[in-house]
Amino acid sequence: MQELEERIQSEGTVKAGNVLKVDAFLNHQCDVRLFDRMGSAWAAHFAGKHITKILTIEASGIGIAAIAAQHFGSIPVIFAKKTRSRNLDGALYTAKVHSFTKDITYDVQLSKKFLGPQDTVLILDDFLARGQALLGLIDIVRQAGAQCAGCGIVIEKQQQGGGALVRAAGVRLESLAVIASLENDTVTFAQ
Repeated sequence: MQELEERIQSEGTVKAGNVLKVDAFLNHQCDVRLFDRMGSAWAAHFAGKHITKILTIEASGIGIAAIAAQHFGSIPVIFAKKTRSRNLDGALYTAKVHSFTKDITYDVQLSKKFLGPQDTVLILDDFLARGQALLGLIDIVRQAGAQCAGCGIVIEKQQQGGGALVRAAGVRLESLAVIASLENDTVTFAQ
């Protein structure tokens, strides 16, 4: 997505350890008009898939998924929680997810009452680095007996291998911007 790549180039900064900071428009301050155009792009990529739910993981994916859902007929957005809380009760789907950015492993959870075999799910998230969050969410979809239509990612960091893992698992992956490298404080996009 040309617009997204231009925003990454103009407003993104490369930090130590292969970290791309895009908090000015994606995961701290949110540009909802950009989110809307991303939702439109994913709707075109997944046209005809009869998606019934969008699944993401807290927290940065929630806003993106909520705006994107409007392009799929305002379907429900559900999100896996990273921490157990008093209001998360009943039967749960769970998966272990390691965060590259925070270097923490979470036991993510989703209430079984919101996802089942009748659902066709699109998984959306902001970043794809090593693929652990997506693989965990794919596992939750499979635990539910639901169909995974695929995954939509805002920014895929190709050099970290997560995209290859997801594709090797047989899951369709549509990334709106694919970064080949973040060397020397420079963002290089895949061709």
